[in-house]
Amino acid sequence: MLQWRGLRDHRGECNRAVLVSVGEFDPGVRLERRPGANKDTKSLHHTLSKLGFKVDIHSDLSGDEIYELFEKESRRPVKDCFLAVLSSHGEEGCVFGADGKPVRLSQIFKYFDHESMEGKAKVFLIQACRGDGLDDGVEVDSADDSRECIFSPHHSVPVDTAVMYATAPGYGAFMHPLGSVFLQTFCTLLKEDANRNLELTRLMTRLSHRVAYTFQAKGRLLGGKKEMPCLLTRLTREVFPLGSRPRRCSVLIT
Repeated sequence: MLQWRGLRDHRGECNRAVLVSVGEFDPGVRLERRPGANKDTKSLHHTLSKLGFKVDIHSDLSGDEIYELFEKESRRPVKDCFLAVLSSHGEEGCVFGADGKPVRLSQIFKYFDHESMEGKAKVFLIQACRGDGLDDGVEVDSADDSRECIFSPHHSVPVDTAVMYATAPGYGAFMHPLGSVFLQTFCTLLKEDANRNLELTRLMTRLSHRVAYTFQAKGRLLGGKKEMPCLLTRLTREVFPLGSRPRRCSVLIT
């Protein structure tokens, strides 16, 4: 059992969250701007900070800058948990930097597969399309060219890592000027008392249920369309996001 405690330990280490959001793309890049990206970032920063995470925000990075950031972050100390959010246009296996360059999720995950991250919970939230299952207008985070992004990242996910995608393979993820249904629902759940002692996989199950059964797209073209998040986990222990239990954390090997 691993509890995510927000306070620093005696070594000065704390749980960390890194938010990478691409809302504006470089001139000449044929990807629509994402007007709800800043709303998501603000909500996540507020919610995760209140849970005791040290939150770093990075906006509109290029593909290479995203790679460089996560390679560096994977070597920094963390107490119990590292949480990352990647929000951009995407296709299966990748998200896009502000320069339109595809960033392979498999490479991002591999950065965290090393000794200093052993025994730490690693959680990734991916707000991006994974295909063109929905029309690729301004309401969805999709892209036109998927030729470089057909590689599946699943085999590269390290032990003690959970990856929660906004949508299932092959489908689009909805974005609204007020924020994405996936990330906004995640923040809402973490604010509710009933969810504060849930183990991570149970929390993500509630997230999937709420997105799938309470959200429905509106409008002439996409009216009635739904979104179904997808969880990939290689966790070997129970993880409690709010770490509110009084005893010190222990690890349950399964």
